[in-house]
Parts: sequence; structure tokens; C-alpha cells
Amino acid sequence: MSNAASMREEAETLAIRALGFVAGDPELLPRFLAITGIEAQSIRKAAREPGFLAGVLQFILAHEPTLLRFAEETGTPPAVIGKALRALPLGNDDHERSI
Repeated sequence: MSNAASMREEAETLAIRALGFVAGDPELLPRFLAITGIEAQSIRKAAREPGFLAGVLQFILAHEPTLLRFAEETGTPPAVIGKALRALPLGNDDHERSI
């Protein structure tokens, strides 16, 4: 597996963990749904869309208390979360050119 493919797979795994973190929090989930405009019953469908996982990490990164709590609960340094975002489709402006 190439380094880029490995990084993307690790980023996807982290983003899925972040989605579980958000979905399991009674305060974060309504905020996530309101910000994204996604309905709760549509999350599984939305998760298959390009950019969804990047959006989950953007949501985590946008609020420092949430970022720090997620980082602590998962043992993931905040900088790694930012790096994971950049490895995902639509996670940064250069993603398509870097593949």
C-alpha cells in the first residue's frame, strides 16, 4: 500500500471514530446535524458521500473544547487530527492534485 493510501485509510478510520464520538454525545450530535443540515436518519447515506468524513473532522477541529476532549478520549494528538483532515477527500484544496 502506498504511503498516501495508508495515510488516507488511517484518516478515514480516525474520522469514523470521530463520527462515533459525535453521534454518542447528546450535545454534539444536535449541533453537528444543525451545522451540516443532515437529518439523523440520513447520516449513514451521507457518510458515503465524498467529503463527509472530512466534514466530521472539520467539525471536531472547529471547536477547541471538543477537539481536546476527542483527542484525550482517543489518545490522538490534536495535530494528528488536523493532518488526518488533509489526507481525506475535500479535506484541503490540494487533495485532488496530491493523488
